[in-house]
Amino acid sequence: MADHTPTPGIHHVTCIAGDPQRNIDFWVETLGLRLVKRSINQDDPSAYHFFFADTEGTPGTSMTFFPWETLSRGTVGTGQVSRTAFRVPEGSLDYWESRFDDYGVEYDDRIERFGETVLPFRDPDGLPVELVEVEIPADDPTVPWTEFVPESVAIRGFHSVTLWVADQKPTEDLLRTMGLTEAGTEQSQGDTPGDERTRFAAAGPVGAYVDIVPTIESSRQGHGTVHHVAFQTPTDEDQHAMREAVQSHGLRPTNQIDRHWFRSVYFRASNGVLFELATKDPGYTSDEPLSDLGGRLVLPGEFEARREQIEAGLTDVTIPSAESAEADD
Repeated sequence: MADHTPTPGIHHVTCIAGDPQRNIDFWVETLGLRLVKRSINQDDPSAYHFFFADTEGTPGTSMTFFPWETLSRGTVGTGQVSRTAFRVPEGSLDYWESRFDDYGVEYDDRIERFGETVLPFRDPDGLPVELVEVEIPADDPTVPWTEFVPESVAIRGFHSVTLWVADQKPTEDLLRTMGLTEAGTEQSQGDTPGDERTRFAAAGPVGAYVDIVPTIESSRQGHGTVHHVAFQTPTDEDQHAMREAVQSHGLRPTNQIDRHWFRSVYFRASNGVLFELATKDPGYTSDEPLSDLGGRLVLPGEFEARREQIEAGLTDVTIPSAESAEADD
């Protein structure tokens, strides 16, 4: 038995976008997620960092973006998270297809995957995303945000990520080390025809699945691609033990980095995918009350002293609200 706590699943997924206003409009108004944090890229404060999640920013619900406006469109391929999937309640895909028609969202035909119905679509930057119908248990930890969509159909955190890799075995070994177990294999749909999709499952209720699909398709980072995927290591002790376990694979994880709302360790897997380990605390309400999440530009740590300079370099954005949307109709 492993001497470290298995990850309960995905913590967040961070992607690259283009226009920041278009990014906010889509993820807040069209998809109905809450902007729980409006900040900056702590490694590049000239760019925003947006966090979209459920009402409380529950671990396993945060889709985050770096809107790097000067970058070009990326190419999804090997060594990347190729698909990010969200859970939605059973029977809600008719609603989502109708909403996508109303908002001009590009989507594909539904597919069946491991006994579940999946609706693939793309965000305005071309990022491949999916909605997966699941039964939401009564004790589910997510708290749906209902400003733009009804609770009965609202997104309820992550379902899974799909990794496109050239060599499956090192990735499978890494996921087993992180505490995931193989849950099945089937012929892949929506990827390279004829390839097999292998699913690994964590024990947590949200963001439990990681699918692996082999491909040699070339990739390039840019708009519409995933920057990294973060997995939950709830406490510092969990994270330290997982860091040592990852290191035993010959990988080179960073030291712990304070990201203000969680503490992080990063490493690039042999498949090329950038992984992060993220703690549960202190969370998004550590610097804003729950009722005001996302309402202002938060500049963590030493960045606050540079607020005037940083704000001058950022594009002005407006956060959609249901009231303003109704006024525009």
